[in-house]
Amino acid sequence: MKIIIFGLGNFGSSLALKLTESGNEVIGVDLKMEKVNLLKDKIAHTICLDATNELAYDSLPLKDTHIAVVAIGEHEGAAIITTAILKEKFSAKIISRSLSPVHDTVLKAMGIEHIIHPEQEAAANLTGKINLRNVLDNFNLDDEYSISEVKVNDSFQDKSLQDLDFRKQYNLNVVTIIRPCNKKNFLGNQLKKKEVIGLPANDTKIKKDDLLIVFGRNEDIATFGDAMTN
Repeated sequence: MKIIIFGLGNFGSSLALKLTESGNEVIGVDLKMEKVNLLKDKIAHTICLDATNELAYDSLPLKDTHIAVVAIGEHEGAAIITTAILKEKFSAKIISRSLSPVHDTVLKAMGIEHIIHPEQEAAANLTGKINLRNVLDNFNLDDEYSISEVKVNDSFQDKSLQDLDFRKQYNLNVVTIIRPCNKKNFLGNQLKKKEVIGLPANDTKIKKDDLLIVFGRNEDIATFGDAMTN
């Protein structure tokens, strides 16, 4: 996909790099040239412009863009104005970062459906990781159930899910398996990536360094995570 990110601060630049690594064509936009220069050789294209200036949008390929992300985190007013201009000029999906409850209210009044809170979401994610010991990543569905990413130990290598009797032994469902691999991005750079193998069957065998994406109760995920350190 082609994605434009407005605001190349810590969050915006990290997002731009991650999206590029996963094969997307990313255009980064920022008012400060030093931020633009930091990413100019790392993503598809960078542009230095004032996103609060409506006339500046004539230089952006909005018609060919699938998603616009407003990641501005320093100036709430600039973020709101940028979102308002995009709402008028851009017909595809807009994702906007919110910096406060008032900002939330304004974005909802504009009709923005995709509102993100990176700091709050990162804190919630970290809380899940701390509470569920030895879990690499975690998504809480509610207070009782989660989908979590757990790295298996060497004892699982070359064994199938059926061999492990996984559902009975751990009271968890394996949603999918993420496997490390090396691939080239569209710029030709060699990248270490994670490949999702799809819905695993009973005869699917676990390989070294595999990550299991499991669904179940938090207490069962924590127990399984602890078992993987033994």
